[in-house]
Amino acid sequence: MRGGRALGALLPVLLLLATGCGIRATDVVEAGEPATVEVAPAGQLGTLLYFVSSSSASRLLPVVRTADPEDYGNGEAWENDRPAGASAAIALLFKGPSAAEKAAGLRTELPGDRVKIGVELSAQGVQVTLTLPVTRLSQAAREQLICTAARARTADRTEAVTVTGTDGVIGPAHCSV
Repeated sequence: MRGGRALGALLPVLLLLATGCGIRATDVVEAGEPATVEVAPAGQLGTLLYFVSSSSASRLLPVVRTADPEDYGNGEAWENDRPAGASAAIALLFKGPSAAEKAAGLRTELPGDRVKIGVELSAQGVQVTLTLPVTRLSQAAREQLICTAARARTADRTEAVTVTGTDGVIGPAHCSV
């Protein structure tokens, strides 16, 4: 009789385990774009640059860079106390992370060489011309350029960016971050 009661008590549990509690497996449900957040401190304007996280193999992180117009030295246009346009943002990007950004674990995969930057804006997107080879840049370095140029023109990361160097062309491509 004791065995019958134990079997009777275990039977519902065994049935639940066997049926999976009635929950069926499903495919991944797409719910749209990832969440976005404002990265600039309230009321502070700046240029959005992308650097590589040292803690993760090629993960890009956005950085808001505020700068003095004298930091550029190339006569870039300024609007509302911040650098205007993609060429100013790319010039900052090639300067690399600041000391505080390096201390926070950010780095760049772009060469530190002096580079001349040309930017053309059109209905097709942003055309960046650099005086250095670009086709052998790492994927992270390419994304640094593409995301920085796209975000300098508009907050929409779907902006098409083409980068032309001394050895060829990258893109048109879109920021994937």
